[in-house]
Amino acid sequence: MRLEKCWFCSSTIYPGHGIQFVRNDCTVFKFCRSKCHKNFKMKRNPRKVRWTKKYRELHNKDLARDTVFEFERKRQRPERYDRNLVENTLKAMKKIDEIRVTRREKFWLNRMKVKKSKEKKEDLKELEQGIDLVKAPLAFQEDSTLTIPKAKKMKVVITKPEEERRQMEE
Repeated sequence: MRLEKCWFCSSTIYPGHGIQFVRNDCTVFKFCRSKCHKNFKMKRNPRKVRWTKKYRELHNKDLARDTVFEFERKRQRPERYDRNLVENTLKAMKKIDEIRVTRREKFWLNRMKVKKSKEKKEDLKELEQGIDLVKAPLAFQEDSTLTIPKAKKMKVVITKPEEERRQMEE
């Protein structure tokens, strides 16, 4: 059973599935679904279409170069059957899958660290701009040393005057 790769999105094409397009110069393009085929006919570049594997690799969304991917390359030369070799290969395949999953998770966590620090900086900047919404302007006039704490969390206590409490109770 031969599994092919889609020319446009790089997903696997199973036997009996997909579309094959042969150009006049005898180059063969294989597509996993009509979506990829239509995008190819519209002359779209897979490196600029956001959902493709090539875009994700180019923009550092997925792992691009990893030693685990070398096992996926096509082997044109058939190997002679050896029971021990097959057994070892099946064991190695399981280990490779585990390694691939852990590397993908580490890569994702490293990508998200940058995003988290960026979001934190944006949140602090927004808090500095709208500090008067959190603290009353009169508090700034009374104590001019009020600033945003660096690592502490702020607690805002709201107190209602006596008249408002009575109106609420009635």
